[in-house]
Amino acid sequence: MLTDLPLLQRPAAAAEAGFDAVEFWWPFDSPVPGDREVDAFLRSISEAGVRLTGLNFYAGNMAAGERGVLSSPTRSAEFRSSLETTAGIARLTGCRGFNALYGLPEDGTAASAQAGCAVENLAAAAGAVAGLDGTVLLEPLSGLPAYPLRTAADCFGVIEQVHGSGRQNIALLADFYHLAVNGEDVPALIAGHAAGFGHIQLADAPGRGAPGTGTLPLVQWTEDALAAGYTGLVSLEYQSPSADAFGWLEPYRAAASERRP
Repeated sequence: MLTDLPLLQRPAAAAEAGFDAVEFWWPFDSPVPGDREVDAFLRSISEAGVRLTGLNFYAGNMAAGERGVLSSPTRSAEFRSSLETTAGIARLTGCRGFNALYGLPEDGTAASAQAGCAVENLAAAAGAVAGLDGTVLLEPLSGLPAYPLRTAADCFGVIEQVHGSGRQNIALLADFYHLAVNGEDVPALIAGHAAGFGHIQLADAPGRGAPGTGTLPLVQWTEDALAAGYTGLVSLEYQSPSADAFGWLEPYRAAASERRP
């Protein structure tokens, strides 16, 4: 969202559009950014008057196609070095949701070794934010056939292993776009598991545009999740020019205004 704007201008743009909370991918180029970088990021949020409610853990070079490093034995130290910064940001902002991208298979590394590394690093991440009432979020991704976590079941299997390590503060991030594109039975998933979702993200399909640009019943799925016991936040994560990003919300905002006494 709002990616046509410089990163530090996005919190103010979200506030101007009427939102009081934001979430970010890892906003730094390295796992251990300098104090000035962190301070500038925190200042952009506080000056905009919004809350930081979600933050991705360090996930490598996203622009170059990386989608996480936590399952990489050769980059485990790199991932763990970012946890102190993550916890520090959480401590200062009250952020409680932390998305962990698993990572792609590595040539020359056994899948079992990557799986074991992932569980260890997810448990370490959960430990880093546990004292702050933080939850690690794990999501399936689409568009990357080699990505190991493509279904809710894939994520649940990893989550159960982390629970077995003694860390309970990890849950599914239900990104309805990724789930639907990968063939998930989203209504069945909602009916059976919505109360345990750690977070929900929305984008329409095909195209990963705003709700209403595709064919997914995102409003219905969101209502169903709430009715099934989901109590967390619902965030927007679709592709749209900033100028047109939130027009689809106007009818809902108008209806909400009419219902107010």
